[in-house]
Amino acid sequence: MGGTARRRRTLDELVQDAAARIERLEPAAALAAMRDGATLVDIRSDSDRERDGIVPGSLHLPRTVLEWRLDPESRWRSPYAPSLEERVLLLCDHGCSSVLAASTLLELGFTRVGDVVGGFAAWRDAGLSTTVAVAAPRGTGELAGMRPPDA
Repeated sequence: MGGTARRRRTLDELVQDAAARIERLEPAAALAAMRDGATLVDIRSDSDRERDGIVPGSLHLPRTVLEWRLDPESRWRSPYAPSLEERVLLLCDHGCSSVLAASTLLELGFTRVGDVVGGFAAWRDAGLSTTVAVAAPRGTGELAGMRPPDA
């Protein structure tokens, strides 16, 4: 297969480009956005949430299934997924993978996408509300990311 060789991009370049495409909010601003109706989507793993805690009111959609749970045309879409026009903010552990994930949501057609700068660690360090995650293993046949928002 001929053609022009494609230049390898560094991870820093990918994150920088993704960050330029999305809204990046400090934790307090993200909380204010939630109060104004934004959906905060926690993309961390079950084990990270059980270890560190959760943000009350957030919707847990693990990174591994995020696009499938949010795509309006996906047969695996979460019944709690926001619409393409709603404001969606992603929360990861330290604010890195959420940048790339949020940029991907733009490609799916979401128009108001952002993330929390510094992730859950910054949220917790800012003294914002968190709670203990209750370990609740999925039942047989239950798909990840299909539960309602965290209480």
